Amino acid sequence: MNRPHRLCFCAALLAALSFQLRAQEEIPAGRGGGRGGRGNTREFLGLGRAPDPQAAARGEKLYAPNCAFCHGEKARGASGPNLIRSELVLKDDKGELIAPVISKGRVEQGMPAFGALTEAQLADIAEFLHMQVELVANRGTYKRLNVVTGDAKAGEAYFNGAGGCAKCHSVTGDLAHIGAKYQAEALQTRFVWPGGGGFGGGGRGPTRPRNVTVTLPSGQSVTGTLKQIDDFEISIHDASGVYHSWPAASVKVVLEDRFAGHRELLEKYTDADMHNLTAYLVTLK
Repeated sequence: MNRPHRLCFCAALLAALSFQLRAQEEIPAGRGGGRGGRGNTREFLGLGRAPDPQAAARGEKLYAPNCAFCHGEKARGASGPNLIRSELVLKDDKGELIAPVISKGRVEQGMPAFGALTEAQLADIAEFLHMQVELVANRGTYKRLNVVTGDAKAGEAYFNGAGGCAKCHSVTGDLAHIGAKYQAEALQTRFVWPGGGGFGGGGRGPTRPRNVTVTLPSGQSVTGTLKQIDDFEISIHDASGVYHSWPAASVKVVLEDRFAGHRELLEKYTDADMHNLTAYLVTLK
């Protein structure tokens, strides 16, 4: 590199470093956008002050009997509009815009007046709405619903009995320590959503051998466990453990549907069955 080019490069590097240092000095503490930051999403999205959780909790109890039948349990809309996307709600700070609308109503639009509510109650309802906006906008404050609400003993009975789970799975085999490997909601998804990374497919650790039937051009069928299959070849071990392989194009292959039992259960599960089974599986540590 010749001297003029070196000088230009050094000048550019110094300018970049100077700009970076100034930028770092100008960023207020706690407002960084890195992975290590906490509580930054709300400020980044311009959501203003954080809602008061206690006021929002009081507001939820008032909102439910007075507003939920039109606007939905969490203000996402029902017969009435979605309030989370309401411009009035988004511009409101502490109820100064929301309270008059609730108190006086919008009769011409089908919304009755709620004149009996006090100013404090109206402010609490407004705070509940602001909390819903924040929960939607900021995944960092979102709390998943607790899915472990069932009876573990009933889940164990279902696993070994009516559910038929024990026919294919073992709590000391493929499901050993399953409750320590997955969070409860992920665990429930894995058995309710067959084929979406559920037991026996797509997960971590060893999987149950897959049964396969290969029919030869002569009409003879060979059944065993799948060793490998691709566009060119299929190989299996038969019931005696003998290895076989054939060109894939020359045979007919029928693979076992591992998730057939799960799909059948989708039409039979009750909410209690699913939650009881989840409650049992999380105990398998």
